[in-house]
Amino acid sequence: MRTITILIFLLSLAAAAVATPTYPWLNTPPKPENRLEQRIAVPRGFTRVAVAPHSFGEWLRGLPLKPGCPPVTLYNGEPKGRQDMHAAVVDLDVGTRDLQQCADAVMRLRGEYLYSRKNYAAIHFNFTSGFRAVFAKWAQGYRVSVRGNRVSWIKRAAADSSHASFRAYMDTVFTYAGTASLSKELLPVKVEAMRIGDVFIRGGFPGHAVIVADMAKGRGGKTRFLLAQSYMPAQQVHLLKNPADGSPWYPLDFGAELVTPEYVFTRGELKRFR
Repeated sequence: MRTITILIFLLSLAAAAVATPTYPWLNTPPKPENRLEQRIAVPRGFTRVAVAPHSFGEWLRGLPLKPGCPPVTLYNGEPKGRQDMHAAVVDLDVGTRDLQQCADAVMRLRGEYLYSRKNYAAIHFNFTSGFRAVFAKWAQGYRVSVRGNRVSWIKRAAADSSHASFRAYMDTVFTYAGTASLSKELLPVKVEAMRIGDVFIRGGFPGHAVIVADMAKGRGGKTRFLLAQSYMPAQQVHLLKNPADGSPWYPLDFGAELVTPEYVFTRGELKRFR
């Protein structure tokens, strides 16, 4: 009987490990109390929207946050100029170069989610030139060669699908992609049909992008959502405060323009990963 009890316990642990979203850049799983859904309370009278198991929405909702509300730092370790606009800082490395800016952070989150699911074939982003950079190709040891307007793959390394290899791939994507290219990859979606993981994006040079990190519904069909961003220079990903009331939640019925602390989007600039 004792053996059966132990076996059931071990199986339950294995099932929990499979069910819990993972964040491959961390050395240890995040503490439950530091996950976004535990740290950021919904407004009074609201409940979080349902998300499918193993979905991008579930993964974003579980993002690990740094304890408390520390300052947002830049890639070089210096504090960001403005420290009055974030509600929390995501526990995600920014790198040591000025690469992981706005659209880059969105691509990083999407890529990390797919990597955590071992869905390597789905990890791909287009360069501004139109070149499609596929992680599965990179993991085979191929590297990107850029000569003027010509971009091609060249076999330069041993096969490697480790997370360190993935991070090197993402840095290459950050170098040659941005809001202009990402906005062309995403599908337009009406604000009323918003999902967690959708992106407000304005393609340009530089343009800007923020990602919907969570959503909640209240009485009367009211909806609220959270936004996460990086910016320029490259900086830690953080949850934005709503300038209208200082909370981290934005109303879905925000009007013609979505006003965030550092950028203003229009309703027509919401898009979704394919």
